[in-house]
Amino acid sequence: MPYVTKQYQAVLQCVQSRGADAFTAAELTEGLRHTGHPVGLATVYRQLEKLEAAGMVHKVPTEEGALYQCCPHPQPDHGCILLRCEACGRITHLECIQMEALCRHLETAHHFCMDPRRTILTGRCQHCAQEDAYGTP
Repeated sequence: MPYVTKQYQAVLQCVQSRGADAFTAAELTEGLRHTGHPVGLATVYRQLEKLEAAGMVHKVPTEEGALYQCCPHPQPDHGCILLRCEACGRITHLECIQMEALCRHLETAHHFCMDPRRTILTGRCQHCAQEDAYGTP
């Protein structure tokens, strides 16, 4: 557990208040200012790194920069995998026994150890796939 400072607590509270919504460090910094916790962007990045190491936040690389998301399973060794919709950008946590079997298979049959917390599967969410099926943009 990282050393808990007022800044760490403020960042953690702001992250948790966003629920499943993904956000940038700049958006989090702005949110902290609005709640009366003016914290610099560099400090927010440091605190997000600590939260990621503690398993409380996922860092999702994108072409525009990193997105962060509060993890509903805050254990650093928990094997949740992220699903990212390429159409709307929605990020969803996946917890499925079949993924654990896939990880074991990759390790034993292919000598590849997958890090589930850093694994992001890209495709279409149910909502966007339905829109595609009906020809809606």
